[in-house]
Amino acid sequence: MSLLSRFKRQRVKNYHIDDPNWLSEWQTLADFLGVSLDPSDVDVRGKRALKEITVYVCIKILSENISKLPVKIYQDNGGIKKVAGHYLNPILRLRPNPYMSASDFWKGVEVQRNIYGNSYVWIEYVTRGRNAGKVQALYLLDAQQMQVWVDDSGLISSKNSIWYVYTDNAGVQYKLQSTDLLHFKAMTTDGIVGLSPIYTLRNMVENAASAEKFLNNSYKNGMQTTGIIHYTGDLNENAKKKFREKFEEMSSGLKNANRVSLMPIGYTYQPLSLKLTDAQFLENTQLTYRQIASAFGIKAHQLNDLVKASYASTSEANREFYVDTLMPILTMYEQELTYKLFLDSELVNGFYVMFNADAILRGDFKSRIDAAATGVQNGLLTPNEARALEEREPMPGGDQLVMNGNYIPLSMVGEQYKKGGDNTNGQT
Repeated sequence: MSLLSRFKRQRVKNYHIDDPNWLSEWQTLADFLGVSLDPSDVDVRGKRALKEITVYVCIKILSENISKLPVKIYQDNGGIKKVAGHYLNPILRLRPNPYMSASDFWKGVEVQRNIYGNSYVWIEYVTRGRNAGKVQALYLLDAQQMQVWVDDSGLISSKNSIWYVYTDNAGVQYKLQSTDLLHFKAMTTDGIVGLSPIYTLRNMVENAASAEKFLNNSYKNGMQTTGIIHYTGDLNENAKKKFREKFEEMSSGLKNANRVSLMPIGYTYQPLSLKLTDAQFLENTQLTYRQIASAFGIKAHQLNDLVKASYASTSEANREFYVDTLMPILTMYEQELTYKLFLDSELVNGFYVMFNADAILRGDFKSRIDAAATGVQNGLLTPNEARALEEREPMPGGDQLVMNGNYIPLSMVGEQYKKGGDNTNGQT
């Protein structure tokens, strides 16, 4: 049964959307393997962009960093506390639906957001019983098969409402309200749909893919450059073709690399000295992938480009990556999840979702221990809270705040002198 079968009563009538999933499953697999493209063409649309190594690595870094962060539920109601027993915890952290782990789910969401500019998650609600209205599961939809409609004429419902039209693999269309979906966007100009980074960077990605194809072809040809063959006499077109094919078969390919080729009498081969360093090929290639990485918010050192790396430690580099790149993305995720998943009564009582970035910001062991010790000594953390940061069991008596006994409130500064020196008990 279709995951969206309950929405068939809202099926869109008298409107046809061409199936954008025009590739068969085997053709899609071939696309991912990079074997379906015409050798003379460079196509970086949609999933094909993943064949360009810089795009693939950037999206891999983003999706894996998002997927490894624990999702936690908190309540801010006169004081912030973690809500460990909330029913959404296993959905967000363990199994959003029967078919995906939480890690795979969040990877898929982030990959689609970066490729298409938008990722869509259908919210399945409980419809009956005492839990009616609560979230039952989350299903990742194919962003290619979704269209966003703004009903500015009020044809479907209230004027200027937003509707989503989804076409499944069977060609059945469903009309979904914005409350039925989680919509995660890339950079947006109108707040309704996101812009695809791949589309925006298309020229850059095509340049990078072309450079990669150029190198691949060079290796396939045994790094043999093009050249001109001089010969005396006349050859008809058929003879020219046969000689060219025979010469290329003899001299190109990895198995013929650095081998000596024999030329018939009367023929002279003059190579064209085209080098990979000509016209600043390497510099332009490096500039291209740095610009692509920058657009995704990926730092050069994360692509193993250490030429301009200037970080004193890994923790410093991770902190910059979190602040500059991940924080805006996580804020967008958290706001959408909080608004769409909680009941109105829970929102009023201060419930919210947060991705725990400690996995990225933990730093080295010494730095973590020093920070925890400082927090405990200054009354910011209890000993057990500090132990929990290191995934250690609580200890008896570790739930009380402790502080340095030499600290006193600012309002009491000087009082000890009125009571006889440092004796704060009033004894002489």
